[in-house]
Amino acid sequence: MGQQVYFVAEENDCCNRQVCGPLRSFIIHIQDNFGQEVIRLTRPLRCGSCCCPCCLQELEVQSPPGSPIGYVTQDWHPFLPKFTVQSATKVPALKIVGPFLDCTCCSDVNFEIKSLAEDVVVGRISKQWSGFENEMFTDADNFGLQFPVDLDVRIKAVILGACFLIDFMFFEHTEKQQN
Repeated sequence: MGQQVYFVAEENDCCNRQVCGPLRSFIIHIQDNFGQEVIRLTRPLRCGSCCCPCCLQELEVQSPPGSPIGYVTQDWHPFLPKFTVQSATKVPALKIVGPFLDCTCCSDVNFEIKSLAEDVVVGRISKQWSGFENEMFTDADNFGLQFPVDLDVRIKAVILGACFLIDFMFFEHTEKQQN
């Protein structure tokens, strides 16, 4: 409906952003419209190589800050971006599967949220095409999240965290960074 629901700020330093680029560790603070932090996302520094399955990406989601409610872990696959959405006790809840090619030319890029068996699509994280000018000359991205209304609110928050991890991994490029 076009209303602002959250305000997001990354806690990081210039050195980490410049040296590590999109692979950097971070803490993201998600605040409501009253400035109250409601969700915190924490990502440790990890290797970005698909040839190194021992150092895959992971994101911890906390709500309230300091209380883990779930995790997003990258699954090793030679060709597809794959992730597991986990509960606070690291029990797998859902899978996220991205496209073989993340071509952003004139179309949305969809990461499907699937059942654990990956046989039923239950939602989607979409990097939305925002037009040639916006895609080429700004570093702003638009994402859409779709998931079942009756999904546990904690898992919804973890899917929101997955959206940020996907953005950093696939759509943030070093040459776009300013400072």
